[in-house]
Parts: sequence; structure tokens; C-alpha cells
Amino acid sequence: MSVTLEFGGMSPVSPTTARWELVLRLRELREQRGFDSAGFARRVGFTPANWSHVEKGRRVLTGSTIGPVLDVLDIAEDERVELLSLLEASKQRAWWTSAAIGSELQRLYGMEAGAASVRSYDSLIVPGLLQTESYARALISADVMISPVQVDQLVAIRLRRQERLRDADPLEVTAVVGEATLRQQTGGATVLREQLLHLVSLLRELDTVNIRVIPFDAPSGAVLGGSSFHLLDFASDQLPTFAWAESAVFGGAVDDAEQVRDLGFAYLRALDQSLSRPDSLALISRYAKG
Repeated sequence: MSVTLEFGGMSPVSPTTARWELVLRLRELREQRGFDSAGFARRVGFTPANWSHVEKGRRVLTGSTIGPVLDVLDIAEDERVELLSLLEASKQRAWWTSAAIGSELQRLYGMEAGAASVRSYDSLIVPGLLQTESYARALISADVMISPVQVDQLVAIRLRRQERLRDADPLEVTAVVGEATLRQQTGGATVLREQLLHLVSLLRELDTVNIRVIPFDAPSGAVLGGSSFHLLDFASDQLPTFAWAESAVFGGAVDDAEQVRDLGFAYLRALDQSLSRPDSLALISRYAKG
């Protein structure tokens, strides 16, 4: 089970999102108070380099090191309690921190665990949150960079992420995929058919899952040259959209705010090219029947 905590009636947050919100709020407070980063670092007992790592989420604050920070920022008691609660939440251990994946993927899955909604675009594959075990195994096994002993672990991780779709505070997912996704026989015809039937089942069972298909006759079907990207949004108004992009040679977080904004525009263009939810369901069902 994923570690989640409640804050003031808001949706659950993960340790990853708690740490992100904490450092974003501290940086904003520092800037509002008129402190430059280097000068503030020295006042709270950090070197400028170490404080920079704190604000970028690369170094973790502790109960003793956050005290001077809150004192210098002269934070009101109610907000102080909130920030200390975020610090406590950020120290909790979560399943993805011990998984056989790198730090970047740990960050993605931690953000996903605390997100309220995900908007995905994939031109040729079903996004991981919606994959069957067989489909996921076929995709992961085909990656020449992944050793056979890692496949079972990575498949298990992908299925565990999907628990968010049906938990008490379900993740809302809107996935835009190209029609080619419904025809590409990833894993073979049987695996593909099982995957398509799974998508049909999700659409019929879960109002929180929305799958939209860009048909072959859409005039501008290819978005960003066919790369995949995902936009995660959160219940907390303190957190901006978190973006993740993937291509043949890159996969990672997009930290530049303007690039995140551009991906949001690209997603809207993709959504505008797609069929409605009922029409997408009908098309997926037709392919599933063969």
C-alpha cells in the first residue's frame, strides 16, 4: 500500500509531493521576504550550494535544520504547522523508493501517487496506467536496455501503480492515443486484443478514466513528432503541473515552466483532434472484436 497522508481535508499526498510542496513554498516565502538565495543560506546555517540543493529537492531538511529557516522567514503559526506537517510527510517511506528503478522514475511514480489527475498523450502505445500485465511484459521485454531478470520487477511496479485507479481517492486519467495504438500488435494479436478489451472494461466501469482516440483521418494527428508525454495535476493549489516527456533518447521530468506550458497547449491540440469518449469507446470495441 502506498504511503499517503491527509492535509486539511485535501486529497492524500505522497512523500514525494509533500517534499516538492515544502521546498516550493519555502522558496516562494524566501523570495517574498526579499532574501537572495546565497544570503539567506548563510543566515540559516547552510552554504549557498547546500541551500540550492534544498530548494531543488536534492537535499532533505530535518526537524533541526528547518527551525532556523522558519524563524528567519518569520512564518505565522498556522503556516508553520502546515510546513512542519509537510516535512513529516516527506520523510515517510513509500514503496517506490525501494523499487528497482532509478531516482527519476521514483520521482515520477511518487508524483503520480500524490496526483489528482493525469493527462497523457501516446501516439503508438497504451499508457502504463492502463496496460494489462501481458501488454506491459511485451513492451518491457522488447527494451534491449532491460535485462531479463528485471522484467518481472518492472511489470510488478507498473501494475502496482494502477492501484491508484481504484483506491478511495481515485486518480483521474485522460489518455489521448493515436488510432495506430489500436492496431499495433504489441506482443501479438492475442495480447493486443486482451489489452483492447481491458480498455473497454475501464471505460465502462470507471468514470474517472477517459480514453480518447485520434483517428487516422485527423488532419494533425501527430503531436510533437509522436513523442509521449504526461501532465500531472494536484489537489493542492500550491503545486504546479508536473510534466514528464519521453522520446527515443530521453525520458524525464520537464522542469522548465514554459516547456510545461507548451506541453499543455500540445495536449489541448491532441484532445481537439480526438474522438469523443463514446466514439472512442465504439472504435476501441470494434478493433477488439477484430
